Amino acid sequence: MESSTRQRFQSWMYCVLLLHLWRTVSGQTAFSISEEANAGTPVGNLAKEFNLNVQDLEMRGFQVVTEAYRRYFDINLKTGILHVKERLDREELCEHSAKCSLALETVVSSPLNIYRFEVNVLDINDNSPVFEHAETTLNISESAFPGERFALPSAFDADVGSNSVKIYKLSPNEHFSLDVQSGEESVSAELVLQKALDREKQPLMQLILTAVDGGKPPRSGTMIIVIHVLDVNDNIPVFSKSLYKARVNENAPSGTPVITVHASDSDEGANGEIVYAFVNHGNDKNVNAFSINPENGEIVVKGDLDYERKSAVELRVQAKDKGHNPRAALCKVLVEIIDINDNIPEISVTSLVNPMKEDTPADTMVGMITVIDNDAGKNGQVILNMLGSVAFKIQKSYKNYYTLAVNGPLDRESASKYDITIIATDEGTPPLSSSTVITVHVSDVNDNPPRFPEPAINVYVKENSQIGAVIHTVSAFDPDVGENARVTYSLLESSKSSPVSSLVNINSDSGDIHSLQSFNYEEMKTFQFKVQATDSGVPPLSSNVSVNVFILDENDNSPGILAPYSEHGSVNTENIPYSAEAGYFVAKIRAVDADSGYNALLSYHISEPKGNNLFRIGSSSGEIRTKRRMSDNDLKTHPLVVVVSDSGEPSLSATVSVDVVVVESTGDIQTQFKHAPMKEESFSDLNLYLLIATVSVSVIFLLSLISLIAVKCCRTDGSFSRYSAPVITTHPDGSWSYSKSTQQYDVCFSSDTLKSDVVVFPAPFPPADAELISINGGDTFTRTQTLPNTEKWKHTAHALCSGQSCWKCSERGKSFTWTRIQHY
Repeated sequence: MESSTRQRFQSWMYCVLLLHLWRTVSGQTAFSISEEANAGTPVGNLAKEFNLNVQDLEMRGFQVVTEAYRRYFDINLKTGILHVKERLDREELCEHSAKCSLALETVVSSPLNIYRFEVNVLDINDNSPVFEHAETTLNISESAFPGERFALPSAFDADVGSNSVKIYKLSPNEHFSLDVQSGEESVSAELVLQKALDREKQPLMQLILTAVDGGKPPRSGTMIIVIHVLDVNDNIPVFSKSLYKARVNENAPSGTPVITVHASDSDEGANGEIVYAFVNHGNDKNVNAFSINPENGEIVVKGDLDYERKSAVELRVQAKDKGHNPRAALCKVLVEIIDINDNIPEISVTSLVNPMKEDTPADTMVGMITVIDNDAGKNGQVILNMLGSVAFKIQKSYKNYYTLAVNGPLDRESASKYDITIIATDEGTPPLSSSTVITVHVSDVNDNPPRFPEPAINVYVKENSQIGAVIHTVSAFDPDVGENARVTYSLLESSKSSPVSSLVNINSDSGDIHSLQSFNYEEMKTFQFKVQATDSGVPPLSSNVSVNVFILDENDNSPGILAPYSEHGSVNTENIPYSAEAGYFVAKIRAVDADSGYNALLSYHISEPKGNNLFRIGSSSGEIRTKRRMSDNDLKTHPLVVVVSDSGEPSLSATVSVDVVVVESTGDIQTQFKHAPMKEESFSDLNLYLLIATVSVSVIFLLSLISLIAVKCCRTDGSFSRYSAPVITTHPDGSWSYSKSTQQYDVCFSSDTLKSDVVVFPAPFPPADAELISINGGDTFTRTQTLPNTEKWKHTAHALCSGQSCWKCSERGKSFTWTRIQHY
């Protein structure tokens, strides 16, 4: 703003100078030019003023020769006008003189001539008033009286005349005023106290003194007056607050800053210096946990802080100055102890019901759980969780009180004890936790009946076993404990069989089944009964198991010889012609065995005389035939002892004696014929009739047998079909009859069949599924068996060989075909 004003003023001065280019003063030429004029500004026309020809100025070398001012002015030789060459500064050229006149000389040659003139440099208001120091300090006692004066420094202005300092001004305030004195050449000012000072209210004042010149526009300068109010001891210390509040963490280490109290004393020096201390501690030990710095009032931690012991401590602090008569002030400091998460939750279990019955209903309370955390806020808020058990649950009762309740069905047999892990975690940062294990035992109730390993038990007892022997031991398991698991056994009568109490007895405690009689396989093949297992619980529970007893055959019957060789003590004689060929039929020995299976499988052997090579006997058929033709060296009478043995262990046997008499002719045989067939070569009408009768009887027997089997196959035995025992029976004619339950298999043997044996056993054996079939016959025998749909039979065929024949079995559906496979 000031620079813009200056430029406008200079422009106005240039216009004035153009109107008054020159004037003569005291007979000398003088020109005027304002300071700060720009280079090129015209000062005056020297050619005109000194009557010089403008065209000759350059040729004659017209120039300014005053060395001191040549730098500021120059002449235009084409016009003869003097103009400013360099900016003029009146304060630099004439300092503080009221008039600034510059004497200049110019010369011109041909002819040489000197011209003198003056240039007056006019002052412009380009300088502001300036104080020697920007700030001055006055020390005034607060006891000074109003009206006292204090001298102030004067300002200097480089400008002169009206542009110099004309007036002083003082910033507004309530305590001081300004008295300005104007002199002939200068203006001064004095500071006058108008109102008494109070250092405690305003110990320091800053006033601004402004000096203003008379230029247009005016310029000014300022100085800061700093007034220090000197103290007198008339004030007591004053705390910034009557009550201070601070917070500090518990367990803060010694030396931790808590708060700094501050008291001020308006006085200075010793009267204003303050000492801090605790007062009136009494017996409060919590105050001893803090200390205060007597110099600066800083309170720090000195001892242990425990929120759980005391959450807040009140301190009384005294501030006393160091004056001759010291004065003191008091304040209170309330220190709040901030809780930190330093206490682990404590879990306690009360009213625990132990043990719990396994039939306890859900939601039944087991015990009370109390969790205590001495911390505050979230640090004392606890979350309770349970691990390791789904049979129980935790329910919140009130605040940190919980109940442990049954969450689902309990089963002592699955888990007789529960180790419930309870974890209590607070919500502090970082969280703290603790755990405890609650052991709940589950007591038994009678909720499980005794259990047998299998729904049915098969027992195999040899016939003729000792009376009172243990034939089997039943055992039932009860997963309960104590009396609920103590099992007793008893027999249950079966309505479809004979009274079981007459056959067996059971030990009620051990489950041992004793036989009450010696069993005979030939009289009883099997029987069934049930055993009941009952626990001792209240009420008792029980379960049953079926016991199937199968009598196993023992080889206790010797073979019995059938007629006509069965008469005891009789001599059996058979006649054969001398001309008999090899293979001539002599006789057939028939025997039966009351046993079954291998024990009833008979074989025939000639035991006497040793070394006899004339006769042979079929081991399975009992047919005695000649081995070769007769010779003259052979005896006429051949006594034979035939031994019939079964296949049992040990084997039992029977013997029969047959005397074979060699006769000369066939007539002799006929007259002596008792039982033996005729010689094959002399086939008579009697033989033909006997053959026809035998075949007819066999066909009728076979048809009857097939019908009987068909009828029996249609029958079922609901109570015992699954566990029926096989029956093998021998017949007087040498055939075997096999029956199982209602199915029966009959196989007949012809008298002409050569040696061959086939035995068929099903797998597995036992239980009671063994089958034995012995077949003697022609090259092929086919048998079809029709079984109920509910039964599945598996057979394992074994081919047995004897003599010169072997047989094999092939199965197609339910048809079995036996075929001779090899001849020796």
